[in-house]
Amino acid sequence: MDTLGQDLRQMQRMPLHAEHVAALRATGDEVHFAAGEIVAALGAPADLFLYVLEGEIEVLDPYAETRLFASTIGAAQFTGEISFLGGGVHALPMRAARDTRAIAVKREAMLRLMAEVPELSDIVITVFAARRRLLLEQKATGLTLIGADRDDTLRRIEEFAGRNRIPARSFDLGCPDAEAVARDCGIAPGVPAVVFGKGEVIEDPTPLRVAQRLGLDLQADPGEVFDMLIVGGGPAGVSVAVYAGAEGLRALVIEDLAVGGQAGTSSRIENYMGFPTGISGADLVWRGEVQALKFGTRFAMPRRVVGIERQEDGQFCVTLDCRTRICARAVVVATGVQYRQLPVPGLARFAGRGVYHAATEIEARHCRGAAVVVIGGGNSAGQAAMFLSRAASHVHVLVRGPSLAESMSDYLSSRLAADPRITVHLGASLCGIHGEERLEEVEADCRDSGRWRIPVCAVFVMAGAAPNCEWLGEMVTLDPRGFIVTGAAAGRELSFETSQPGVFAVGDIRAGSVKRVASAVGEGSVVVSEVWRYLAAEDGAAG
Repeated sequence: MDTLGQDLRQMQRMPLHAEHVAALRATGDEVHFAAGEIVAALGAPADLFLYVLEGEIEVLDPYAETRLFASTIGAAQFTGEISFLGGGVHALPMRAARDTRAIAVKREAMLRLMAEVPELSDIVITVFAARRRLLLEQKATGLTLIGADRDDTLRRIEEFAGRNRIPARSFDLGCPDAEAVARDCGIAPGVPAVVFGKGEVIEDPTPLRVAQRLGLDLQADPGEVFDMLIVGGGPAGVSVAVYAGAEGLRALVIEDLAVGGQAGTSSRIENYMGFPTGISGADLVWRGEVQALKFGTRFAMPRRVVGIERQEDGQFCVTLDCRTRICARAVVVATGVQYRQLPVPGLARFAGRGVYHAATEIEARHCRGAAVVVIGGGNSAGQAAMFLSRAASHVHVLVRGPSLAESMSDYLSSRLAADPRITVHLGASLCGIHGEERLEEVEADCRDSGRWRIPVCAVFVMAGAAPNCEWLGEMVTLDPRGFIVTGAAAGRELSFETSQPGVFAVGDIRAGSVKRVASAVGEGSVVVSEVWRYLAAEDGAAG
């Protein structure tokens, strides 16, 4: 606990400058808290930035209601973490440890101030990000999952929280910690549940309900029209979000599961410029998300777009899976691709119970000491195999083609070949899957070794790329494989504009794109200038 307290203080090594404090005074109001007064309740909107002038604020354990960290937030320090940027809620309560005086700045005003004063923004963002990392590492949060090891719905919530960098505690059903939380909340023993704080049980929990409780869901005023809707939160979509916000466009990102997309499931990307030792896909895109939030871009998740239409006034209105309609002057499609469902009997039955499409810490913890199978010959499959080999007893990689030369980077295929815990089977395919409650055994057909069966605990499917844009209907032109045609091929002058003026496509969903993270990020940055040109032309025509 002392170490945690030390970290809490050291996160703000660089104090705000005198001119920064003066700007806060000019923007906010001075407030006072008596000793013992709650400064921020668990689950309350994180809509105030507090700069402490004198006194101290302590972070509380949401269950024991005692001080969580040994140190406090004292004079010349400030409260908050990443949830402040996105308009979320407090995942931990705070209380005045003694009489405290502070400057309070409302969220919208603080975001404007951060946009105007980059040095202030740099300090605040650095501290916010460090605090979020601490909360994740220590699982310091009011959100507790009981029974994700047994319940498919809670397993999906666990995945949603993990992939979106949402701090959460997860206890297996029946363990002492789970039973203690159940007693405190009046939950029957042995019943899966999602708890927020000491006594709040989220009824009929789903990822959406959890997101709504945490303030991560759609935040838009009735009738609000955005400059740009960004559909998809992978590297391309987040790149668009960063540059749109930086250029002052009112933008909203709609993502159906997790910011990061397929790249977010990659345990390590080593060929992205600027990261010589590699970086996980989730960490890379999360940094972009924080940048976009800093510039005022909003995110809504988990929400899926199911339809789109163009109104007579030229605006585009998308319909979400909850039947909510959101309108914007332009749309950028960055939905990427999804792994194809293999035609293997029984495969769908084990989804989430041994069959996965992501290889993260959440999935890896179920694979310790057992064999696993990875299906696919691309970089994602290779990185998954390397990552899983740390925990699994052995990793079998099934590749349909005759070699890895055309589909996987050389540095990665060389590592797979050199690792004694990994076996690459060329000309191989999965043909059977067996088990009772969970996956127990797979059957494969290999060109060299024939048909064989092997006990495994998990299969990771990372093969095939199916375009993810059915919701567009016939609004835009697609190529024979279902990818979106843009630029000259679509009869448009702008490189990323589709056959429908005002609708743009970037990243893996775009026909002819290079399926690489760096390429997706690059396209996302460039398309914003094209959207600007389109909006300017529309304004000129209207004038």
